Amino acid sequence: MKFRPLHDRVVVRRIEGEEKTKGGIIIPDTAKEKPQEGEVVAVGPGARDEQGRVNPLDVKAGDRVLFGKWSGTEVKIDGQDLLIMKESDIMGVVA
Repeated sequence: MKFRPLHDRVVVRRIEGEEKTKGGIIIPDTAKEKPQEGEVVAVGPGARDEQGRVNPLDVKAGDRVLFGKWSGTEVKIDGQDLLIMKESDIMGVVA
């Protein structure tokens, strides 16, 4: 990828949910909700504090994360649909 986010921004690729329910019912595209789980693709260097020091981010490329339904800005980079969001929009890392 030829994109590097700045400051405390994170680039996330959504992980698509299941196409079927546990009972075997197929969910049509129009009824699906946007997935709230994704994989971190790239991270910025970190935010600066009042003294000018860079505070590194807690997430790294490859982490699976949970985020809010309406978090981030949707962009298309190298033909991929990605989200750019601040680290504070991320709720947690899935272990």
